[in-house]
Amino acid sequence: MSGVLVLVGHIAGQVGKASLELLTLARRLGDPVVVCAGMADEAAVETLGRYGAKRIHVIESDEPQEYPVAWVRALATLAADVRPVAVLTEATPDGREIAARLSVRLDGGVLTDAVDVQAGPDGPVVTQWAFAAGYTVTSRVVRGVPVIAVKPNAVVPSEAPVTPSVTRSALVLEEADRRTRVVSRTARESTGRPQLTEADIVVSGGRGLGGAEQFALVERLADALGGAVGASRAAVDSGWYSHTHQVGQTGVTVSPQLYLAIGISGAIQHRAGMQTSKTIVAVNKDAEAPIFELADYGVVGDLFEVVPQLLDEVARRRA
Repeated sequence: MSGVLVLVGHIAGQVGKASLELLTLARRLGDPVVVCAGMADEAAVETLGRYGAKRIHVIESDEPQEYPVAWVRALATLAADVRPVAVLTEATPDGREIAARLSVRLDGGVLTDAVDVQAGPDGPVVTQWAFAAGYTVTSRVVRGVPVIAVKPNAVVPSEAPVTPSVTRSALVLEEADRRTRVVSRTARESTGRPQLTEADIVVSGGRGLGGAEQFALVERLADALGGAVGASRAAVDSGWYSHTHQVGQTGVTVSPQLYLAIGISGAIQHRAGMQTSKTIVAVNKDAEAPIFELADYGVVGDLFEVVPQLLDEVARRRA
């Protein structure tokens, strides 16, 4: 089978869920060839192999993320060797930039924010959502190597164990590479909760909370369930919670096993970011709120009465 380049970025310890999703999609197209930067320890190699990576290529560098042009040039060189049927990366800000730069070097096309990838007779067929998921678009690249940036939670990762080979090369900086450099990065504060895009349970709060201090109720429920905290755009724009936790079209897309919408009306912008959740539970005092059209279970009531009762019930069942 033909190779498929899978860009998983910098591995430092645990392999992220999004990388395993890319491997699952890549196996539909050919033999996955994982590309990572910096390092890949035994645990990472074992995990990647368990999800079908036939080959793992490590581009050795202490600063791969500082010089995006050099990183893309190294990827293009590897692509010339592998001759992949496609390149898959995550639809993150870094992933989209890499996809755009790499597609130019490969003289191919780029498709971003993919929610599904399938093999087709004329190359990979990509499904994307448009206009806040109001429309589903099917696309394919008609010339060159397709470079596809995939949204998180596009597919449930599945195992297909193999024993991967590991190859390495050094990242050599040329003078032109140094003209573009990321000068600083600030790590997010750890909350001890799962990452929003990888959590099996997400509890999101909206305008119905009435203020930033009321998000403590959402946090308590998320902690009780072992989940992540999300927020609607209205709550984020009001300054009640960090923008990094915004779920929606202009925020992040989540697809957990359980999504609880607390005080969220369910505007289409928000629904675009969570409508693929397996089970959706909504709490809102407005019986006509659009979120109830999407919810599997809904509670019409005052969230300040409903959520404390839910917390009590969770505690009782765990006692």
